[in-house]
Amino acid sequence: MAIPQSIEHFLGDQHVSYSVLHHPPVYTAQEEAAATHVPGMQWAKTVACIADDRPILAVLPASSMIDLDRLRAAAGARVVRLASEREFEAFYPECETGAMPPLGPLYGQPVFVDRSLAGSNEIVFHAGSHTDAIRVSYDDFTRVVQPRVADFARTAGRGEAQ
Repeated sequence: MAIPQSIEHFLGDQHVSYSVLHHPPVYTAQEEAAATHVPGMQWAKTVACIADDRPILAVLPASSMIDLDRLRAAAGARVVRLASEREFEAFYPECETGAMPPLGPLYGQPVFVDRSLAGSNEIVFHAGSHTDAIRVSYDDFTRVVQPRVADFARTAGRGEAQ
């Protein structure tokens, strides 16, 4: 699958310089980081969540797990939960299921980035498919997305996934 036109248009309209990384099909952030030869701490995993019945995007390193309580506090929400597959299929119709990029303004959604990614020179994330990724400077990403930076990632324990 090619990068959805909506993503290409959004990045182009915002004058974001980016590169596309093609790779074999993979389905987890850790696998995609490995397939693109990107350290897990630079791979920006996008997690679709629902905060008080509103969709939000949480962005954290591939090697981390999301702490929903800390995200809830950062979002100022009463309740935060992971979006269901059916919900995120509806939110990101041009993207393969689970391969949405962290481009909240494109979808009318606020974005929360874990502080551990905020110091990166560049980040890499899903490009709407399980075979393509996008590499951008973190400065361009923040200029376009204007994410809220917070501490909500935790180190994944053995056998845990997210």
